[in-house]
Amino acid sequence: MLQDIDVQSLIASRKPGHSLPRAFYTDPDILQADLDRIFYRSWLFAVPACDIPKAGNYVTHKVGLHSIIIVRGADGQIRAFHNSCRHRGSALCRQHKGTSPKIVCPYHQWTYELDGRLLWARDMGADFDPSQHGLNPVHCRDVAGLVYICLADNAPDFEAFASEAARYLAPHDLANSKVAYGSTIVEKGNWKLVWENNRECYHCAGNHPSLTRTFPEDPKLSGGVGGAGLSDVLDQHVARCERIGAPSAFRIDPAGRWRFVRMPLLGTAESYTMDGKAAVAKPNSSFPFRDAGALLCFNYPSTWCHFLGDHAITFRVTPVSATETEVETRWLVHKDAVEGVDYDLKRLTEVWVNTNDEDRVVVENNQQGILSPGYRPGPYSAAQESGVIQFVDWYLDTLGASLADRTLIAAE
Repeated sequence: MLQDIDVQSLIASRKPGHSLPRAFYTDPDILQADLDRIFYRSWLFAVPACDIPKAGNYVTHKVGLHSIIIVRGADGQIRAFHNSCRHRGSALCRQHKGTSPKIVCPYHQWTYELDGRLLWARDMGADFDPSQHGLNPVHCRDVAGLVYICLADNAPDFEAFASEAARYLAPHDLANSKVAYGSTIVEKGNWKLVWENNRECYHCAGNHPSLTRTFPEDPKLSGGVGGAGLSDVLDQHVARCERIGAPSAFRIDPAGRWRFVRMPLLGTAESYTMDGKAAVAKPNSSFPFRDAGALLCFNYPSTWCHFLGDHAITFRVTPVSATETEVETRWLVHKDAVEGVDYDLKRLTEVWVNTNDEDRVVVENNQQGILSPGYRPGPYSAAQESGVIQFVDWYLDTLGASLADRTLIAAE
């Protein structure tokens, strides 16, 4: 089993600007460190709020060993709880998604209110106090229509991201949206390979014939460090959108965890469709023009999202094993948009259904090559893969800082 000091040595051995040593993509102990040090301590995107629009709607989400219930209460508030009965620990909700007026344990029927309070437990004696046996809560925030959870006892500060998300997502009416379609795939690759692939379009021309009809491959528009002055096309698009009050300029967290930027699509393209025209006639944004481009947002380690003028797409990344990653995608449209009238489902989804599957193949091929003992870390392209460099640097800084904190505590 790798010890903390071994992981620190691996971090130190990594050559800047190069891919990671093999163990980071293959070793179960490093995956456990990723879970313990990053996923269990971070705010994680869980679900669009509109996926559970009514009281009693719930979804379950598994992160490592943690199974979580995310449920909308009778008061409209979304809360999260550990999916474990306070009696003898049975899983409460066995379905991925459902609706229930109360949360009832299937084992002995202990019954909980949607806000987590224990309402009923049979034959527990006169001294039993139900108020001491409510569901164990998980930190939960609805951020501009995106539900985030945090598994840590003490959640890290989230206000800077929440504030920026509220600004950037204001033109996109997620509160009045619905999920038109969802897909969940498991890519046979390490979660970091999924992210590295996402953070560059160096591979797009050779792998994404549908996406590259509308998505620009220029890394100055969509890639890594970004900022004003790198691209006249981007600067002009940002200025045009901001003139109507839509925050669009490149904005990145000083620690590198999250980023927003609104980029133009290719030419006169309006949406991610095969013909470049809008996919939804009744948009879920307030833009007065159709070619608003795409607001790109990432928040490590769990999500990237695309918010267009006519619809939005959310992506959630969850490690399954050292060499498997779940990627869940949701397409959001206006709640009053009618399938077959305001949008055609195949036309709405086909570009990213194709792209997700193409990315799966790319990631799985990448993983297979890294599993070979002949793998050696190679150099990233600073011109094309600045986003990958940014992600890998954030990952190593975050993991290394967490390991260092524990070392300091142990030494006291």
